[in-house]
Amino acid sequence: MLVFRKPIEGVERPQMPADVVIVGGGPAGMACALRLAQLIDGHNVAHPDAQLSKENIYVLEKAREIGQHCLSGALLDPRAIAELLPDFKKEAPLDAEVTKEAVYFLTEKGKFKFPITPPFLRDHGNYVISLNRFVKWLGSKVEETGITIFTGFAGSELLFEGDRVTGVQTDDKGVDKEGHQKSNFEPGYDLQAKVVILAEGTRGSLTKQLIEKFNLAKNANPQTYGVGVKELWELPAGRIAPGEVIYTMGWPLTTHEYGGAWIYGSKGEGATSIVSLGFVTGLDYADPRLDPQRVLQEFKRHPFVARLLEGGKMIRYGAKSMPYGGWWAIPPVAGNGWMILGDSAGFLNSARLKGIHLAIKSGVLAAETAFEALTKDDSSAATLSEFQKKVESSWIKEELWKVRNLHQGFERGMFAGMFNTGLQMITGGRGLKNRYPGHAGYDRMRKLAELPANPTADGYPEAHLLGPYKGDGKLTFDKLTDLYHSGTKHEEDQPAHLVIHDTNNCNTRCVREYGSPCQNFCPANVYEMVDDTTQPNGKRISLNPSNCVHCKTCDIADPYQIINWVPPEGGGGPNYDGM
Repeated sequence: MLVFRKPIEGVERPQMPADVVIVGGGPAGMACALRLAQLIDGHNVAHPDAQLSKENIYVLEKAREIGQHCLSGALLDPRAIAELLPDFKKEAPLDAEVTKEAVYFLTEKGKFKFPITPPFLRDHGNYVISLNRFVKWLGSKVEETGITIFTGFAGSELLFEGDRVTGVQTDDKGVDKEGHQKSNFEPGYDLQAKVVILAEGTRGSLTKQLIEKFNLAKNANPQTYGVGVKELWELPAGRIAPGEVIYTMGWPLTTHEYGGAWIYGSKGEGATSIVSLGFVTGLDYADPRLDPQRVLQEFKRHPFVARLLEGGKMIRYGAKSMPYGGWWAIPPVAGNGWMILGDSAGFLNSARLKGIHLAIKSGVLAAETAFEALTKDDSSAATLSEFQKKVESSWIKEELWKVRNLHQGFERGMFAGMFNTGLQMITGGRGLKNRYPGHAGYDRMRKLAELPANPTADGYPEAHLLGPYKGDGKLTFDKLTDLYHSGTKHEEDQPAHLVIHDTNNCNTRCVREYGSPCQNFCPANVYEMVDDTTQPNGKRISLNPSNCVHCKTCDIADPYQIINWVPPEGGGGPNYDGM
């Protein structure tokens, strides 16, 4: 049962009619809005006596500015954007075309370079981009069409009539920590929409509400996730070429864990170059002491990486979760009044570490479906289910079908996963059987009593050590230092947007059974266990919600599944400028 913040009772909310409401202004949402505008413009030219209006089409974006919450590696496969905007190369903010790739397996001090780059990691023809700048550019194209983008507005609740989604309620503004109206209180709007399109990104709160209400995941594998922790570094020019791509696997994870790193070279200014580097840790690890932010710090200490970064300066930080479950974990993506796009649906190729092109393509297909609904004045499941058919007959399925069992193949460890990957490449994604079962990542977390008391003595990397990580302030950093470089800001006096169903569970069971893993898996120091002699274990949970970078790792990885991430007051969150 999902737990949401209680809405202000007795408040009359303004009603606002809409044709289409798109929740989320990332690549999926913006591509959807832009394609819908193109289709309407084409219709109006061809049918001057039967005009369609764009005035009642809205994009809701919870960030203060377009693109501000968009974080990715990021490499752009241009396939989808070339279909949407054939001349995109003339104006899109593309930092560098990929010209060189390499893949390494790391041990604690050494490295082994793969003699051949695996086909799914060959990136020639792709582009290193800042997703932040790319989405800002897409947003400007949408605004030029006349479609309205509401920035600083989060979708807080879906509106229903029976089995139909009828709209979205936006967030109330000016509510204090106790849930009371402040002097600047403004009630949210009830946007009554013919079509609601959810493009919220990974683990979207409205998408979760929709999936639970209609039990959409009943025939799907449980979705699994990874969290990518990223830093942007400014380096002396020539250290890494613009368009050079490096992937690593192995250290500092063990063979029981799933993940790997990326390093992308980009253009700098003057005598500098920019490198984007990060580490993706699969959120289905067993050891609750593992800390994904510390995994990145330990990765940078490897001699190969430390030499690359020597003399450089860390300038940005961020974290983002990604859906790794693949084709079998995707729920139905259309129904009565609704569609789900991009990462919200699970359209990500975990073998390639890419999802931007899939998000854009899903946005285009959803726009074509919404256009049909508007022209027919019919947004029933019968009409919108065409989106499901479009996805299944498009190259989205063609691409994801080839890796449909990839992540499940790693559930028995890295070496079994590599064997399964090779087998799946030979069999077109099948492996030993057409559908491998999956398991939710949080189910795989083990209690401390089931694990070695001293992990490093048993050969585990230091990323498994308990306790705060301090870093050296030059190459490695503690969480609060990294967090400062994310530009995160929230209104302090507002209800916590991290809703814990039962804090007593945190204070009595979790601290004893798992060692309070929220302190470790959160990359922004939101969760702390502070001393409290009134508690049976001498500790109680304390939240710092203003630190939150909106990665939603807590919502995903909590072993009891009692944390629910919901949007804060619109406008709050990280500022991923240039990332």
